[in-house]
Amino acid sequence: MVYIALHNGSISRIMARRRIGIELHGREFATEMKIPKSLLVDPEKSTVYGTFAVAISVWAFSYSSVFGQILILAYYAVWLPLILVDYRRLLRHASSAWLPLAFAFYVCLSVFWSDAPGITLRTAIQYCSHIACAYIAARTVSIRTLTIGSLIGIFVVLLYSLKVGSYSYDMLDGTYNFVGAFSSKNQIGFVASLGIYFCIVFLVFLRRGRTSLFLTAPVLVLSAYLLVMAHSATSTASIPAALALVALLAMAKKLSLSYRRVIFLVGACGLAAVTVVAFAGLLDFILGAFGKDSTLTGRTYLWEQGWDAAQQAPILGVGYAAYWVQGFAEAERLWNEFYITTRSGFHFHNTYIEALVELGYVGATLMSLIIVRTLWGHISALIFRTWQAESVILAGVMVLLFIRSFVEIDTFNPYIMGSFLLYYSYFKLVRVPVARPRWAAANLAEPETARG
Repeated sequence: MVYIALHNGSISRIMARRRIGIELHGREFATEMKIPKSLLVDPEKSTVYGTFAVAISVWAFSYSSVFGQILILAYYAVWLPLILVDYRRLLRHASSAWLPLAFAFYVCLSVFWSDAPGITLRTAIQYCSHIACAYIAARTVSIRTLTIGSLIGIFVVLLYSLKVGSYSYDMLDGTYNFVGAFSSKNQIGFVASLGIYFCIVFLVFLRRGRTSLFLTAPVLVLSAYLLVMAHSATSTASIPAALALVALLAMAKKLSLSYRRVIFLVGACGLAAVTVVAFAGLLDFILGAFGKDSTLTGRTYLWEQGWDAAQQAPILGVGYAAYWVQGFAEAERLWNEFYITTRSGFHFHNTYIEALVELGYVGATLMSLIIVRTLWGHISALIFRTWQAESVILAGVMVLLFIRSFVEIDTFNPYIMGSFLLYYSYFKLVRVPVARPRWAAANLAEPETARG
């Protein structure tokens, strides 16, 4: 009996050792299968995931109105969970981006005096979460990854529009324009212009090897073709200006800081002279080339109506997204005058007037400061500090958005590529000394241990 007890005890010890061995082996296997955080949140290593996230975002910005909320949920799903991956890295020193945070807070605050508080609350939450996604993208995605993801997303978006092949009749100028799967020619024109821009800057600054020439050629050709088909004067005219600035800033790399400042002063004076000449008569000639007149197909009338509407609540506005509401007399009148049968998706075709009407002088000032601060921040970084290709690319993006801000509202609404690029560019200005996370420190410590 004693022998049997001892024998059973030894068997139990052996089984316990095997069980422990299996558990340890399982833990080692799980550790080996764990995805490193750096592949998701480190801008230098998150190329694969970042490219996928940006491409999904472009698709959501373009066709959320077509495919519904599933695309918006996908947009949130690729960005917001990254906070849980490494919240310390993403949330550290977030207060340094105080200007967009102040604007987001003011947008939410406008619900208290809004003419349509329910609509304001919902849209304000969407806009603030949209800014949060752009902030996460700026902390986790490099400029090169953003460019690659945008090119992939734009190519798929334009291919789908080409497949749909819809045309829209403009009752104001009497022309048929290609809109694809979009609701207006200006929307597809904007996406096509971004396709051209990102193709060129990728080939000039970011490509690695000759293969990039063959991969970007289809995107460039398709973007140029659909831009011509859309007949969008704003998109067509803004691209040369953005590329001209990029070329000027690229040449500045060969110059010393003192010469860069001289070129900047000469360029600023030249821009002022061109502006004066344009208002003296050249503007009508340029518009005539696109079949437009000096009224910009009714936009100047819209601006007048917007200015008059802003005088009703000049300081605080009527509330974010609280003007173009079905059932409101002024909105219904303008929809009727401009043949907007859907009674939605319309605006004053000017970012600053739209902000003035909905958020008053306070909101319009904050919106203007964000745009000007971002544009000047990237240009001044090249003129007064070290030259970097990333600042050149984002400066060109901001010139594109700045020109369009006078005739469109690309940066004032949620789930639009323009507002995403604006806040991404702003947050890239914030140079925050991020402490090295524990997982990165552990990786660096391994070679030293091996050498010891």
